[in-house]
Amino acid sequence: MMKGMVFAERYKLEDFIGQGGMSLVYRAVDIRTGHSVAVKILKSEYNSDKEFLERFQREAQAASLMSHHNLVNLLDVGVEGEYRYLVLEYVNGNTLKDIIRQKGRLNYQTAIQITIRILSALQHAHDNGIIHRDIKPQNVLIHADGHVKVSDFGIARMTNAFTISKGNTVVGSVHYSSPEQATGSVVEATSDIYSTGVVLYEMLTGRVPFVGDTPVAVAMQHVQDPPPPITDFAPETPPAVVAVVMKALEKNPKNRFQSAREMADALMKAKNGKLDPASVVLESSGPRPAVKPAQQSARMRELSPHGAQGTARRAPVRRRRSRRRIAELVLSGLAAAGVLAALAFGVVQVYTRVSRSAIAPDVVGLSVGDAQTLARREGLNWQQTDINHDTIPAGTVISQIPEPDTPMEKGDSLLVAVSLGPVSTAMPDLNGMNYEDATARLKDRGFGNIVLIKTVSSSPVGTVLGQSPKAGESFISGQSVELTISGGSTMVPDLAGRSHEEAAALLKESSLTEGTPVYVEVTDASQVGQVLAQMPAVGTMAVLDAPVTLTVGIESEPYQGEVSLDLPQADHDRVLRVTLELDGEERVEYEGTVDAAGGNVLIPLSATVEGEVPCRIYLDGELYLEQTVTLR
Repeated sequence: MMKGMVFAERYKLEDFIGQGGMSLVYRAVDIRTGHSVAVKILKSEYNSDKEFLERFQREAQAASLMSHHNLVNLLDVGVEGEYRYLVLEYVNGNTLKDIIRQKGRLNYQTAIQITIRILSALQHAHDNGIIHRDIKPQNVLIHADGHVKVSDFGIARMTNAFTISKGNTVVGSVHYSSPEQATGSVVEATSDIYSTGVVLYEMLTGRVPFVGDTPVAVAMQHVQDPPPPITDFAPETPPAVVAVVMKALEKNPKNRFQSAREMADALMKAKNGKLDPASVVLESSGPRPAVKPAQQSARMRELSPHGAQGTARRAPVRRRRSRRRIAELVLSGLAAAGVLAALAFGVVQVYTRVSRSAIAPDVVGLSVGDAQTLARREGLNWQQTDINHDTIPAGTVISQIPEPDTPMEKGDSLLVAVSLGPVSTAMPDLNGMNYEDATARLKDRGFGNIVLIKTVSSSPVGTVLGQSPKAGESFISGQSVELTISGGSTMVPDLAGRSHEEAAALLKESSLTEGTPVYVEVTDASQVGQVLAQMPAVGTMAVLDAPVTLTVGIESEPYQGEVSLDLPQADHDRVLRVTLELDGEERVEYEGTVDAAGGNVLIPLSATVEGEVPCRIYLDGELYLEQTVTLR
């Protein structure tokens, strides 16, 4: 053990806290300040491992860009002999995982409060271009005073960096990994939203949503299975809270909350009983459970006509993949490349020895070129029929005979239908029509994807003012039609300084709606629950029912600090009083009796200000010591 070592002539290692996959963590004392810190030391066996060095350096880089009261903040970084280390805030408490193990499921109010703090930290990280990628209860620390801290950015990525998980490695912990992490797809900030949803699910139910015998089995469930209903384990959970969790756990990242702030706002509303569950959950367009062969035609597999829209060529394939294909994707993300290669080699050898027959490949949804490549690999002939299709892009395989995995002989023919794309028609003139009549006319002609854009206008509400494509232009079925319509007009009132409830009522009177509010912490108690800003600005002309975003003050979390004293022995117990000078006023933060024996006394402090604050210590009413305390 390294206890007693001093790093940088400043950080003395005191107690071993624990270890992770790549590092050891010690509680240390900063000799200069007397404060406790956490020192994270890269394990010596990884000093020559380029990947682990990069991860360690990545954590330091990510942490250096951030400073937030819900993050474990970086204090220092350095090298001591053969050891690379980070110096971090010391959090005197337990991990959220430990708390769940001890208490089981948490009440939904507590779970929401913790989740909102996690989301606050994530929003700060995302605003700084950093994706955590490993949100789990083990990386959430709960201070003894209840303060929440998110830690461990060891596998974080900058959003402007390459964030596709390589084929030989998936980052993150499998029980909390998003579907895109499991399949090795592009990882964005919404992946952290999914993982946070899993953490909230676990807090509410006392269990993770997906369990299995292997990491691959768990990952496959993340990709294709719905989570068990929360109410099966926590029936008292309000429907609005359930709806928020389920939206966070959407398979398709586009259907989740698009920011940590958006999810936090929804949770705040759900907690206060101000959220309609029906307004939260979107129908998932993500992966669905694979269709079993018995549910398909015995002879043909066909691409769903509703599975592809626009130019999203591969979307229908991902939704209709067989269970075997999903497993392949998951394995490509989870398994080590060397192991996979060895397994694949062995399987090919056995297969070659056992049979020279062919297997019908799964080509539906692929481009003609990719599909022909798979057919050639199996030694099959290619027979193609071309047909028009409204929604499936040109050059994409629509159907095949026989269905995937059907035994065949080399030289047999694979029969496929390939899309020529939709038939084009002329766009009608819709200007001046009511949008309902215009929409009905478009739908009668087979135009289904219609986008309405409201604009401020004195024309009757709903009147078509413009269209794209324009009248007479060529239109391809499946293409989006944009109709610009009159939304009427109303003036945005002045809402600043009003209570949140007053502002909401005034918006309703003005024929406007309240958008998702932005909550900011304030130190002035009079600003709690008060509208601090609005968007659009006062006096702006807006369409009827337009959303107005309100910035509302909420109570600020106090900043934390501590005073460490070595008191001499005395002949009697003494009264100890600790004060902080805040806004020019001396305020008592602690008062109590200390034993005559003296010794080390650690006094935790908190205040609504950050930084260096004057501190005075009194013994029996007499000034004993005067110093500054750092509050973070």
